[in-house]
Amino acid sequence: MSTPDAEYSGYPPLRPRVSVEELLAAKNTQPIRSLDDLAADTFESDEELEEFLAFTYAERHRDVA
Repeated sequence: MSTPDAEYSGYPPLRPRVSVEELLAAKNTQPIRSLDDLAADTFESDEELEEFLAFTYAERHRDVA
């Protein structure tokens, strides 16, 4: 029985080693300077947030007995 590609080792190809600093520079990332950098308007109202939190709590405790 022959293999389709004799050079294929079954492992992903090796990538060149790149430092964290080089990866960050390539993505043009900036450091987080304050919590405001992380702020997002995910929920339109406090009620919507409360519904989400209640749902999440209920799902996490659904099969706990």
